[in-house]
Amino acid sequence: MRILMISGSRNPDGKTARTGNALLDGASEAGAKTEKIFLPAMRIEHCRQCRNTGWGLCADEGKCVIGDDFACVFEKIKAADVVIFATPVYLWEISESLSAFCSRMRRICFHCGKHDTVGTKPAVGLAVAGGGGSGALRTLFQLEQILLFSGFNVVDMYPVRRQNLEAKLPQLRIAGQWLATSVGCH
Repeated sequence: MRILMISGSRNPDGKTARTGNALLDGASEAGAKTEKIFLPAMRIEHCRQCRNTGWGLCADEGKCVIGDDFACVFEKIKAADVVIFATPVYLWEISESLSAFCSRMRRICFHCGKHDTVGTKPAVGLAVAGGGGSGALRTLFQLEQILLFSGFNVVDMYPVRRQNLEAKLPQLRIAGQWLATSVGCH
């Protein structure tokens, strides 16, 4: 069992990292191999909308012409059994790094009008709101729409607020165990 976490958080030790690590720790305890990718540390460009139609090889072949780290990360998604998409809440939306990645991922996954790149790979979303603590649910709704459009089987979404972070960590550890023993074994 391989579980991959894609994080759009800039802080590898912040609240989003702590919650994502709780999921991964639980999965590891249940025997899964885990990996984390921090998108802000990667070179991921924005979609160029290559042709006048707004599409490029993504529409025809399910590939992107941009020579950055996107393809490497996407190959890891395809190889994983479960993917966790983790983001801090920025202005009630997913982070800019996750947004840039997801814009390109949607195009690759939806080439030729087919959802055949990731199949129905299980995915979960994790949104962590700091500051006043609002926006996690709205952010997860946005993320869920992206993942469903891309063809993922969204099995759960985890809203976390700064105010309930400590209470959520043990729950997320249990959820990670569940991901490793039940979800990826469908």
